[in-house]
Amino acid sequence: MPLAVPSGAPTLFIRRSAYEKSGLDRASIDARLSLTPEEFRVEGTLIAIGPIAGENTLTDLISELESSGLAYFEDFFELSGNWPEWLRIFCAATDSGPPRQS
Repeated sequence: MPLAVPSGAPTLFIRRSAYEKSGLDRASIDARLSLTPEEFRVEGTLIAIGPIAGENTLTDLISELESSGLAYFEDFFELSGNWPEWLRIFCAATDSGPPRQS
C-alpha cells in the first residue's frame, strides 16, 4: 500500500533491504528525532522517516546513512515536502532494484 507523504517538511525514504543491512537501529533514530509511530513507517520494501523538522536534522541523518554504507539515491533519498497542502503524494517501492549501468 502506498504511503502518504505530508507537505511542509522533508520525508526520508530508505529501501528496507538497505536499512536492514546497514545495522542502523530504529530505537536510536526514534530517540534522536523524537519520532512518533506515524513518523517511522514501514510498508513492504519501503521505510519512510518523517516529516523531519530542521535542516541540520535531515543533513545529520543523511550523513549517518552514508556512514553506514548506504548510497544516496540507490538506497535512500528525501522528498522536500515543498508542495502545496492541497496536493497529496503517495509513495511505494517496487520489488526490483534500481537499473544497473554496465
